[in-house]
Parts: sequence; C-alpha cells; structure tokens
Amino acid sequence: MTDGVVEILERLVAFPTFSADSNLPIIAYIEDFLATRGFEVHRLADAGGAKAGLFARIGPGDRPGVMLSGHTDVVPVAGQAWTRDPLRLTREGERLFGRGTTDMKGFLAAMLALADRARDRDLAEPLKLAFSYDEELGCLGIGPMLGALRQTVGAPRLVIVGEPSSMQIATGHKGKSAFRARCTGVAGHSAMAPDFVNAIHVAADYIAELRGLQARLAAEGCRDSDYDVPFSTVHVGRIAGGRAMNIVPDHAEIDFEIRYLEGEPLTALEVELRAAAERVSLRYGHLGTEAIALDRLFAYPGLDTPPDGEAVALLADLLPGARRIKVSYGTEAGHFSAAGMPALVCGPGSMEQGHKPDEFIDMSELAACGTMLDRLLDSIAR
Repeated sequence: MTDGVVEILERLVAFPTFSADSNLPIIAYIEDFLATRGFEVHRLADAGGAKAGLFARIGPGDRPGVMLSGHTDVVPVAGQAWTRDPLRLTREGERLFGRGTTDMKGFLAAMLALADRARDRDLAEPLKLAFSYDEELGCLGIGPMLGALRQTVGAPRLVIVGEPSSMQIATGHKGKSAFRARCTGVAGHSAMAPDFVNAIHVAADYIAELRGLQARLAAEGCRDSDYDVPFSTVHVGRIAGGRAMNIVPDHAEIDFEIRYLEGEPLTALEVELRAAAERVSLRYGHLGTEAIALDRLFAYPGLDTPPDGEAVALLADLLPGARRIKVSYGTEAGHFSAAGMPALVCGPGSMEQGHKPDEFIDMSELAACGTMLDRLLDSIAR
C-alpha cells in the first residue's frame, strides 16, 4: 500500500528540516494537510518560536485511541559525500533516496497518507498523530510537548513511534544521558610545563576514570542479551583544549555519554561519575578550585515495554509474524512510556541507512507499513 505515500514523501524530503534550522514550513504543510481532512490540530511552539510540534486527532474525543508519532527534524548533510541531491526524492528501482527517507520522513508520509484515508471512515475511537522537533538533538522537543497532550488530544492507549525497525516490534531501548566535563588547569610557558597544571592532562585522568567505569559495567553490570551490546556503555565523543603548542592549557572539555540499561539506574551511575570527578580534582587540590566541573547536557529515558503485555499483543495482531526486538538507538518512545503511555517502536526502513550519505528506503518497507496502518484503521473503525 503506497498510494499517495511517495508523493507526500517527495514534499517532506524537500523541506530542509535540519535540527539547526526552523521546522515551521513543514509544520505549516502538515497542519494544513490535516486540517483540510477534518483533523483537530494543535500547534505547540518551542520557547523561542522558531520550531513547533503538532498533536492532531480525528474521531470521538471521549476515547483514548491510538497515537502514531514521528519527528520532523533530520541530521545534517554537510561533509557527507552524497551522489544525489539530498533534498530531492530520487527513485532508482525500488529504492527512494533522500535525507530523512528512512529516519524518519518515510513514516511521516505513511502517517499523512493514512490521515487521508481516515477522513472517510466512521471511527469508534480516535486516531491521534504527533509530529515533534529536535529529536536528533537528544529527544529534546517531545518532553515539552507531552505537557500539553492531555489537555489537547488526550492520552492514547498505545503509542507507535515509527522509527525504522524494518517493521519489527521494538519493545525496548537503552536510556541515554550526555555530559560535559569542564577541566581546569593553570596556564604557563611550556618551557616550564611541570610548574603548571595541564588541563588536557586533567581531562586524560578523567577519561581513564570513565574507561574504568566502562570496564566495570562490562564485567559486573546488568546485562540484557536482547541487545547487541548487552551492558551499559560509556563513550567519550569529543575532547577540546589548548591554544598553542607552547602554552600549558588551562581549560579542556570532554563530551561523553552513558547509554544505560533499565536495571542500571542513571542516578547511581551519575553518583559514580561525580565521585570520579572528585577523585581527579583531589589530585590537583593546590588549584584552589575543583579541577573538574560536570554538567549534564541532556537525557532521555529508556524503553522497556513488557513483551507479553497488551500493547505488544495489539500491535502483533496488525503485524503477523513480526519479531519482538530491542534497538540500539534511543527514541521518543521512552518519554511516552515514562509519562504513563504504553509505547512501542515500529516503522519502515533500517537504521543502517539512517544518518548516512545517499540515505534510502525500499518501497517494500513503505508498502508493509501501509498495510499495517490500514489494519490499524480497520481496528478502530465501527
């Protein structure tokens, strides 16, 4: 079932919704598309007014219904070796190329195509849609949006977040928290380097502590064999510091993340992170100030929906033969679940194509998604 989906996807891909830019043009397109088809639409602006999300509903307002959810932002293409225009949908055989085709405008197009079909149905319970922003920056947009969910379209009995899962049913993913360690030293001439405190050395000492934490988690921490990496992970992604070769640097920064299992509480891990920062700082007590200041940049919760629960049974009825899996990447489903709404991840395409040059989605994946959504529509119709 791809009727109308490709045409809608062509429009969506053409919007340059990179996370650093405004998404208001695509929101205006979606808002008009839904309103003209009888949906009740609520636009939710961010604090600065440059971005917005949408909640929409069609059908009776006194029932919880089912919600489909996706994000409008995409990762940048700068520095990637694309061989096609990333903002123009290109079809080659059964593949559709363009930024966001997999992650995750393919699902957004399927949502809108379903909305077009839903306007002609007599619904026993509502179909609800969510379109968010700033997901690629750490699932930042959905949190503020959820604060308005109950007074706009109401909480659903199930949320399907359409991140690419090859149309398998993902019941879980790890939570994530990102941190910045600001390391302080004492500047001086490099000819007398031992007389000063090199902030990069401070940073290196803290990285050694982080590697020790990773080794402990791998050897002794919680495990879940459903994941490719079955334990919680610590990853340093960026380090910066220094001004010139002949100046002892007085400042360095480390950006790092923890992706943690449900059984490994973030609060306990953060206690360990701060204790490690204090240990390193004590080595440089003569500074008169802490050598390391730790800031949390952002966090999103993990997802752990019971595989034998009602939510999975409902989606499994729509996807005969689909496997239950857990995914390595984070999604907004964790936020929905933390807010008390059963959530699952299921969408067309594979994350193996996401975030890469020449990103694509197979037509067969869009067809499978369309079939699942038509079954969903049938299940909530009279």
